[in-house]
Formats: sequence, structure tokens, C-alpha cells
Amino acid sequence: MFLAWLDVILIIVLLLVLGSFVYGGLRGAPWAPTRRTDLDRFLGLANIKPGEKMYDLGCGDGRAVFAAAQAGAKAHGFEVALFPYVLAKIKKLGTAGKKNIRFSYKDFWHADLSDANIVYFFLMPGIYPKLKAKLEKECAKGTRIIAYVWPMPGWSAEKVDAKEGFAKLYLYRL
Repeated sequence: MFLAWLDVILIIVLLLVLGSFVYGGLRGAPWAPTRRTDLDRFLGLANIKPGEKMYDLGCGDGRAVFAAAQAGAKAHGFEVALFPYVLAKIKKLGTAGKKNIRFSYKDFWHADLSDANIVYFFLMPGIYPKLKAKLEKECAKGTRIIAYVWPMPGWSAEKVDAKEGFAKLYLYRL
């Protein structure tokens, strides 16, 4: 009897984890982490000053959040897929300077980004029109927006980091 209940519990947990991945894919992008080799390029474009607020929309395991916090930002990642969110929270436990790192198991579409200095995302371009409207409505003039891989239609990039053999990074300033 106990094993039957254990099977049911495991199936429910598996469905929750897989369901959260599907939900994340529908809301912005499937989990596809920023390559570690691209984090230095992200930091170069972000030009983080101590105490600035950085948001990562769909942060996955938190790579960009950790990098931004290490550079001095108050970094906050939003994630709706359960596994990468839990992974980010576990990684945070062993991180110095964790007071500047925050992860929310929350859909970024419902987050207020008005205090952002920097917004970073690696999302599917199909949601860009809606995302563009959200950023233009909520973010202050001068906010730095960094898109990984795909450009934001209708915006002119201030700078494009196009290293041979690597994904492009686009820096925009509202």
C-alpha cells in the first residue's frame, strides 16, 4: 500500500515539474540557459554600478543573476519552471553576497519592473511585442535592456555584441 502511494506522489511531483516547464515555454521561453561563456559579455554591456537593480526575466538557474550580483547589482530573477527555480535557490545557499540576490517563483508578466536599472532576458521573439509594451510602460527612461540572441523589433540597439561563433547580445536604452 505504501509503495502505491509513493508511486502516486512521484507521478504528481513529476507532472508538476513537467507542467511548470510547459507553462514557462508558453509564457516566454523553454529553459535554455545563457551560456557561461556569454556572461562576461553580458556584464560588459550591462556596465553595472554598485547598488543598481537588475531583473532577469525567466532567469532559469540564475546564471545572469549571480553574475550581476557579483558585479555589485541587486539582482532579482523571475522563473516559473520549478526545476530551474529550485536549482537557483539551492545555488544561492552557497553564494557569498546572497543578500543582493533574489529569486521569485513568479511569472514576470505580473512583476513591476519600474525600479529597474537593467533588464535582461533570453526569451522567444514571438512574445517580444507584448514584452516591448511592458518594458516601455514600466521602465524609466535610461533603463538598460539586454536581449540575448534575438533583437527587439522596432528598437535600435545602442550596441550589439556579436562575437564570432557566439549568440548576439543587444543593448537598448529606453
